Amino acid sequence: MIKMKQVVHAAAAAIAVLVPAVAAAEELHMNDYPTNTRADYVFGCMQANGQTRDVLDKCSCSIDVIASILPYDKYVEAETVMSLRLRGGESVAQMQSKVMVDKVHELKLAQIEGELRCF
Repeated sequence: MIKMKQVVHAAAAAIAVLVPAVAAAEELHMNDYPTNTRADYVFGCMQANGQTRDVLDKCSCSIDVIASILPYDKYVEAETVMSLRLRGGESVAQMQSKVMVDKVHELKLAQIEGELRCF
């Protein structure tokens, strides 16, 4: 019986150590977007949705949701693919691989989630 209590106490101690570490990792993940990237997103969002304080709050919320779902490096890759698609030409043909399409799809899903939660 004493061994079982020791195991339970050891497990509880391990969990107590891991929970803050996981929370810190999630916080780092959510805050790995540079301020200028967040501001650029909010600016574009406000251009599309209106120049009001309410829209500012909704757009800020939306990029926060995206950042909580998608790591910054994946966001940059997807944004790059999307901007190249707008240009057209040979670069677009190179960006049609399944991997690139999946990256854009992940970003679009994160954007939809941001809109659902914030707008």
